[in-house]
Amino acid sequence: MKATIWHNPKCGTSRKTLAILENLSTVELTVVEYLKHPPSRATLEKLYEDAGIAPQDGLRLRGTDARERGLPEADAATVLDAMAADPALIERPLVETEKGVRLCRPQDKVLEIL
Repeated sequence: MKATIWHNPKCGTSRKTLAILENLSTVELTVVEYLKHPPSRATLEKLYEDAGIAPQDGLRLRGTDARERGLPEADAATVLDAMAADPALIERPLVETEKGVRLCRPQDKVLEIL
């Protein structure tokens, strides 16, 4: 099975999710450090759609200026534009497999798509 993790190595939950994936011999893993290689707006839109969540649900509030910018109340297009311009606004980690996409908070949510 192929899996892609949109990863931030400074995030404990992201590191724990990555460890789960790395410990599975059946997973062909791609790790994308999204702060260095940000996903496009279109990619983000598709990831959230496939996860069955709104972009607002994937918005990182802690440690960002998202609240000050009014993003939690903004429409999906505005949130996606903001995330594409500033990937620090993306909550992590996102994991994609052929079984779906999950925002893996907590990290055990990754098991739903393996």
